[in-house]
Amino acid sequence: MLHLRYYPFDLAFEYPFTISKGTKTHQPTLVVSLGLGQLRGHGEAPAIHYYNVSVPDMIATLEEKKNMIERYALTDPQRFWHFLHHLIPGHNFLIAALDMAGWDLFAQMRRMPLYRILGINWRPPVSDYTLGSDVADVMIEKMKAHPSPVYKVKFTKVADIDLLRALRQHTSAPFRIDANESLSFDDIKALLPELQSLGVDMIEQPLPKTEWEAMKELKAMSPIPLFADESCVEEEDVALCADSFHGINIKLTKCGGITPALRMIQDARKRGLKVMLGTMNESSIGSAALAHIAPVVDALDADGPLLLKEDVADGLRYDNGTIQISGAPGLGIRFRGEKFATK
Repeated sequence: MLHLRYYPFDLAFEYPFTISKGTKTHQPTLVVSLGLGQLRGHGEAPAIHYYNVSVPDMIATLEEKKNMIERYALTDPQRFWHFLHHLIPGHNFLIAALDMAGWDLFAQMRRMPLYRILGINWRPPVSDYTLGSDVADVMIEKMKAHPSPVYKVKFTKVADIDLLRALRQHTSAPFRIDANESLSFDDIKALLPELQSLGVDMIEQPLPKTEWEAMKELKAMSPIPLFADESCVEEEDVALCADSFHGINIKLTKCGGITPALRMIQDARKRGLKVMLGTMNESSIGSAALAHIAPVVDALDADGPLLLKEDVADGLRYDNGTIQISGAPGLGIRFRGEKFATK
């Protein structure tokens, strides 16, 4: 019988984190633990207000379904995901945390790192470092404090091109632009030539997620690859993105975990799409899951532990953007938050 526990946290950012959808100083997150004997698997679900996900709501759902989850016989993580998908439909963030914990526990039971269970030929992946929107001096300070081979820059408005010009004076590293739906078609069309000249090699979600036809037109003219973020949440969205984007950003929390993410990667490849794995500011627990899968995708945004002032687990190491895992069974992390347990 499984033993389910959960641990809520409110993790402080190193710097206030600003995107087009607002500013936050802390990241609420819920860590779940699935125990079997002496083994414990862990997963994580950060709470995101614009997806109407909160830690109290996730805890309430866990309490309601706890007995059914604990009675599940974990023999196949993929079947466990299907069980969760029907048990708590629509709760993708929480499903993702439980799915992650299930894979972690299952791999520990098999005494293998997760990537080996998944049949992945692992090599150290490289993550970008995200610069939340701010005044130029502060963004430059952040960049200098976190040397990285590639930077992701949050765009909130057209005038942020001035910030990018200022940043370019201090690094030769490529830039990725993440607009989070904040630009119009005319905005991004006008910006494309200079973005290319400033060394931007990826643009995430420039237009609102409903503007499929405009994105299709933008894709036809853009010399810079365009990646879907808000337009690509669940598995069925991959097909919708094929004509309007060059690639997709898969986030484990949004799609429901490792299990559907692997299917989305396969579907994207069949449709000729590039794939990025993205973060929702997870600690080392959620980031470890991304790191284990990262070798099979084209780009990685797994800098949560670098953005946060505090962490809840050990096992990941970042060296100038390159991620090293511990090699221990499962996710290879050691959770250090048991003292904060509520259940």
